[in-house]
Amino acid sequence: MIHFDFTPGDYVINPLQKDWGIGQVQSIIKNKITVNFQNQGKQVINGEVITLEKIKNEQK
Repeated sequence: MIHFDFTPGDYVINPLQKDWGIGQVQSIIKNKITVNFQNQGKQVINGEVITLEKIKNEQK
């Protein structure tokens, strides 16, 4: 089982798609992370393929 250093409600960015903007984690089920991004809407990310970067709330 993969362990992620964020939980639902945390803010992240996708380093491979920075133009998506900041995203808020909606849910984490196994390796699937649902994130609602500013510029791309809701996306399901495979945590085994893409490593999301957690950002601090003051960076929003």
